[in-house]
Amino acid sequence: MRELTITLLLTAATLGFGQSFNAESFPNPSGPGSIQPNLSAAPDGSVVLSWVEPAKGGAFSLRYAVRHESKWSEPHTVAAQRHFFRHPAEMPEVVALNDHMWLAHWVEMPKEGSEAEYVYVSCSTDGVHWTEPVIAHKDRAEVEHGLVSMAASGPNEVSLMWLHTPEGEDGPGYLMRTIVNASTGKEIKEERIDSDVCACCPTAIAKTPRGLLVAYRDHTPEDIRDISVVRFENGRWSEPKNVNPDNWKLNACPTNAAALSAKGDRVALAWYTGSPSPRVEVVFSFDGGTTFSKPVVVSTGRSFGYTSVAMNQDGSAIVSWLEQGGTAGARVLARNVTQAGPKGPAITVAEGGRMGLGYPKLVESAEGTFITWCDSKTSKVLTARLNK
Repeated sequence: MRELTITLLLTAATLGFGQSFNAESFPNPSGPGSIQPNLSAAPDGSVVLSWVEPAKGGAFSLRYAVRHESKWSEPHTVAAQRHFFRHPAEMPEVVALNDHMWLAHWVEMPKEGSEAEYVYVSCSTDGVHWTEPVIAHKDRAEVEHGLVSMAASGPNEVSLMWLHTPEGEDGPGYLMRTIVNASTGKEIKEERIDSDVCACCPTAIAKTPRGLLVAYRDHTPEDIRDISVVRFENGRWSEPKNVNPDNWKLNACPTNAAALSAKGDRVALAWYTGSPSPRVEVVFSFDGGTTFSKPVVVSTGRSFGYTSVAMNQDGSAIVSWLEQGGTAGARVLARNVTQAGPKGPAITVAEGGRMGLGYPKLVESAEGTFITWCDSKTSKVLTARLNK
C-alpha cells in the first residue's frame, strides 16, 4: 500500500479553452483525512459521493453523501471499524439502484504485510441502515481479490466484476463476475470470464440496452498488456476483443487501466498506454461496444494515466487523467472530446503529487458533470463541477 502523502494545489484555471469549459470547485461533507473518493449517479439525477475516512481509535469508515439540487445530505456510514485496503486504485463504491435499493462494495486487507485481499458487499433499503458485510466471492485463500466495478444487471441483481490472483502476482490473473442479490447482498452466481489478465489493473463496467460491457487490461504470454472488452448479451459472454493494438509490452503491472461510460448505445472508453509513448486515448461506440471508432489521443504531455470518463448527452465525452507538470509534479487534467477529436485544449482541475492526487473520478448526472480527487495538503477529498 502506498500512502497519499504528497501535497497538491487546487486550481480551476483553463488553458485557452475559451470561456465555456471550466472547473468550479465546491465543498463536500467528507471528513479530515478522507481518501479513496468515488462518484455514482442515482436514478433521480442526484450524485453520490463516497469516501473512506479515519474514525476513533485508528479505525476507518466507509461513508457517503448525496448531492441534490446543489445541496449535500448529511453523511451516512455504510461500514465502520473495517480493515479497508487503502490503496488509491481500490476505490469503494456506493450505488443507489432505486429509492429502496442501495448497494456498496469495497476491499479489505485484514493482515498488514499479507497479500490477502477480500471483496465485501453490503446493501440497504433506505441508504441509512446497512446489512452486515459479506464476502462477495467463494474463494477464501489468502490471495488478492479486488479491483471491483459494479452495475445493475437484472431485476434485483447486481454484477460485480473483479480480479482474482490465485497464484499471487507472479501467476495469472482471472477476470471474475459475481452476481449478488441486491436486497440481501448474498451471492447468486460466480463465473470466470478471462483466465489471463493484467493482475493489478482496475476493471470497468457499463450497462447498455444490449447488455453489460466490461473493459479491462488484458495479458498475453508475451506480456502484451492492451485493453480488451467483453459483452454480455442474450445470456452469453462474447470473446474478449482488443480495443486497439497498442502492443504495450511490460513485464510488470502498471495499476492503470480503462474507464467506461455509456448513454444508451453510445459508449466512451478511455485508457492509458505506455506504447509507443505514455498517453491517454479514447474511443467511441454507437452500438453498445460491439465496434469502436479509431482512437483519439487526449493527453497533452507525459501522461501518468489514471483515467476517468463521463459520456455527455450530445455524444461527446469528458475525459480526465493525471499528467506530468504543475508546481508539485502532476496535474489532474480534463478535456471535452468527440469521435472527431478534442473540442479544445485541456483544463487543469488540480495540481499535486502523482500519488497524492489519488485516482480521480468523473460522473455525469442530471445535476451536471462532477469530478473528485484527493488533496493531501488539506488531507481531504475535494470535488468540482465541470461546466461545459
